[in-house]
Amino acid sequence: MRLNILADSFISRLKLALATGLACFLLAACSSAPELLPPSEQPLTAETVSLLGKKGMNTGAPIFIRVFKEESELEVWKMRDDGRFYHFKTYPICNWSGELGPKLKNGDKQAPEGFYTISENQMNPNSKYYLAFNLGYPNAYDRAHGRTGEALMIHGKCKSAGCYAMTDALAEEIYALARDAFRSGQTSFEVHAFPFRMTQEKLDRFKKHKWYAFWKTLKEGYDFFEANRIPPAVAVCERRYVVNAVLTAPQAVDPNGRCPRFLRPQLQPFSPRPAEWQLASERVTVPGPKTREATEVLATTVKSQEVYTATTGFGSVPTLSGMPPGASALGYNP
Repeated sequence: MRLNILADSFISRLKLALATGLACFLLAACSSAPELLPPSEQPLTAETVSLLGKKGMNTGAPIFIRVFKEESELEVWKMRDDGRFYHFKTYPICNWSGELGPKLKNGDKQAPEGFYTISENQMNPNSKYYLAFNLGYPNAYDRAHGRTGEALMIHGKCKSAGCYAMTDALAEEIYALARDAFRSGQTSFEVHAFPFRMTQEKLDRFKKHKWYAFWKTLKEGYDFFEANRIPPAVAVCERRYVVNAVLTAPQAVDPNGRCPRFLRPQLQPFSPRPAEWQLASERVTVPGPKTREATEVLATTVKSQEVYTATTGFGSVPTLSGMPPGASALGYNP
């Protein structure tokens, strides 16, 4: 009987030892398994890194972003070693809400237009829309005009109620480009949100539009970058944007007060190195879905102008530059 008891005790201890050893082995095996990175920490793909190298861009170089509503496009530009920005990629905006024109109030579902600055604390790695960064609306200009709203983002999920929504895959790449720029020392980057590509021809379609004067000011920022490949310094005073405005000395600028004396530096217009003209002019456009068609956006804008003209008696509906006689707005592809 005693031998049986001793044998049972030995077998129990052996089972416990084996179980403990197996558990330790499994834990060791788990600890050596690769850790899954969250979306916000996903590295750029090998293909993207290769394109950066081809374009002579460092992965952590400063970035600049432009958004165009009518075309449903978002551009990422990267600085190269000459201090100028070069086009990296044009991404399709999967969805945005509202129509052409700035956001005015909370709940109007308008996507903002204007000049916005993004700091690292505006990056949201835990967004319910996959990944996001806050545009910073309302900025000083918006607040000076009494505009309201919050949490206006560029994010994933292709859903919008006032934001610019990308597909998740494209949101991840754009987020990573911004993340790496911050980690390499860029303290903030600019996002310029435009109603359309601000050529004179496109702006001339809306000479009687209620936002024409506002869009003319936005065009100043567009033209400055096109000429110099450097985002302009933008100030807000007298309730207006002032483009290419550099202070003579550090001071606070009152968005509602008189404009101080600004310097307007004249930069050497952008001219690529002799062997890099093709690099400077090439455009890489990423394929992807767009919920908003340019023709539909244009038709909506023309309709809103008709309503504005009918209710205010101001001017007449603008002639759409380039539209053939008798063509309808719905059939016009700018």
